[in-house]
Amino acid sequence: MDRLTIIKVGGKVVEDQQALELMLDQFKRISGYKLLVHGGGTLATSLANQLGVETTMVEGRRITSSAMLDVVTMVYGGLVNKRIVAGLQARNCNALGMTGADMSLVRTRKRPVQTIDYGFVGDVEEVNTRELRLLLNENVVPVIAPITHDGKGLLLNTNADTMAAELAADLAAFYNVFLFFCFEKRGVLLDPANDASVIYELDYLQFEDYKTQGIISSGMIPKLENAFSAKKRGVKEVLITNAESIANGRGTRIV
Repeated sequence: MDRLTIIKVGGKVVEDQQALELMLDQFKRISGYKLLVHGGGTLATSLANQLGVETTMVEGRRITSSAMLDVVTMVYGGLVNKRIVAGLQARNCNALGMTGADMSLVRTRKRPVQTIDYGFVGDVEEVNTRELRLLLNENVVPVIAPITHDGKGLLLNTNADTMAAELAADLAAFYNVFLFFCFEKRGVLLDPANDASVIYELDYLQFEDYKTQGIISSGMIPKLENAFSAKKRGVKEVLITNAESIANGRGTRIV
C-alpha cells in the first residue's frame, strides 16, 4: 500500500508564525500522500476573551457553548485554516482548506450529557474516506479544521486530536498511515520543565502509570488516548513530536 502521512498540528505551533513556518517547511519535505489536521485552541481562547465569551476546559477538552461554537468555527475554519493553506501554496503544495462538514468528510453526533455537559461537541460517527481518497489521488493536500456536522444542519466542535486519529484509523484500510501529533514540545516529557526529558517509547500501561502520578495531565491525556486508539486500529506508526522533527521521525513513539 502507498504511504499516507497525517500531521495533526496544534498548540503554540499554529499560534506562533515562526513555528508555523518551520512546520510547513518540514511538511513540504514529506514524500508520498499527506494530509494535515489542525486545531487552534489558544487563538480561539484569545478571541473568545476579547468577545466576552467564557472559556471552560475539562481535562484538556473544551466545553462548547453556542457562543463558543461561533468563535471556534470562525477561528478554526477561517483564520487558522486559510493561514495554513496560504503557507502550503507558497511552498507549491496544492492544499485545499476544509472543515469536517465540507464534502461530509466527518459526520458526528452531539455528545450526550453524562456527568459533564460538553455543549456543542461532536463525537465522530463516520469518516468519508472515499472523498478524501479522490482528493489525495489528485495530489491535493487536504487541510482539515475540526468543525464537523451531524447531518441535520448542526455544526459541532470536535477535538482535533480525535479527528486526526479517526481519519488515520479509517484510512489505514487503504494506505500505510503514519500519524504525527505535532506541538511545541519534542515529545511527551517526564518533566514538563525539562525539554530533554523525552519519553522515546510509550505503551499503554506506562501511560496509565504516568497519568496516575500526574506526570501526564491535562491536554496530553486526550492526545495520548487518541494516539493509542489509532495505533490499536491499524495505523502503522504514531508519533508525538515537534515541528522540527516531523521529517526525521524523532519524538515519543506509541508502542
